[in-house]
Amino acid sequence: MKIVVMCGGLSPERNVSISSSSLICKALRKMGHQAVLVDMFYGLENFSCEPAELFEKLPPIPEAAVGNTAPDMEKVIAARKWKSDSKIGKGVLEICQAADLVFIGMHGACGEDGRIQATLDLLGIPYTGSGYLGSGLAMDKDLAKRVARSYGVRTPEWKTVSYEEEGIETLADATKLPCVVKPVDSGSSIGVFIANTREELVSALRENLVYNRVILEQYVKGMELDVGVLNDESLPAILIEPKEGFYNYENKYKAGATVETCPAPIKPEIERKLREAAITVHRALGLSTYSRSDYIVDENEDVYFIEMNTLPGMTPTSLLPQEAAAVGIDYETLCAMIVEGALKETK
Repeated sequence: MKIVVMCGGLSPERNVSISSSSLICKALRKMGHQAVLVDMFYGLENFSCEPAELFEKLPPIPEAAVGNTAPDMEKVIAARKWKSDSKIGKGVLEICQAADLVFIGMHGACGEDGRIQATLDLLGIPYTGSGYLGSGLAMDKDLAKRVARSYGVRTPEWKTVSYEEEGIETLADATKLPCVVKPVDSGSSIGVFIANTREELVSALRENLVYNRVILEQYVKGMELDVGVLNDESLPAILIEPKEGFYNYENKYKAGATVETCPAPIKPEIERKLREAAITVHRALGLSTYSRSDYIVDENEDVYFIEMNTLPGMTPTSLLPQEAAAVGIDYETLCAMIVEGALKETK
């Protein structure tokens, strides 16, 4: 098949996306597909041929590394040659229309929030992963938690706030500590802080001023675990243990910074609760083919849903490929299953 692997975009997670998508593109080519890696924001501005011709003479797949810090988005925008207000780069929609399928390897804004899915729906182009509505619901942590709670899945107490600089001190006074501060619609732990003191809370709120809405979430101390869902079946839970601090951007993508154990060394009853919760939230949000959800299990063995990822990372250190491998599904097979799921689904 002719497949566009869409990556990059204008999210702080673009480096993660490019790294994931490079591996996806290589795996698809190894399986015999005519796969082309396309950055949604930069598009085809470096190619002079017609978009459809790229499937006949496949361009090389660049090596990509995530790095320890998120990219500077102002520099990303300034580097685009095509000066347009469009978040979709030159030639992107044209090559997607020439493809049999779009494999969405994006994360965060534009890619994981339902907007590119809605665009592809309107153009009649099939794509991998969940549809626009489920993607949008899951991306909004506030809405996802509301849906999960309505289906009986426990989640930490939280409030969603919008504020200005002058309101930070008052908001800090009204917030119970310790708490987790994070953007309502970001991923890869970008903008996430654990505040144990008022000073830490004020600092975290100030750092998150760039976001329109922020979640202040009850801090639950315990084991951090993730559970993937593939073709409506849950995968084994994976235990996440950062060597230092919490599971932030650096610890997620720096090799060796975190110990990840799959299957997780937990009691069968806890495993059952986690996998049931993952399936429940996946279905409640109306997701398709695959997802990965995050949990905390406290000292009382209570399971708390934290958030949902509709386009889990597919980097060398990503969790979903590790969970799939635990049940005998290698990387290429995982990519093939995601493609097959897309062809079966009606968005």
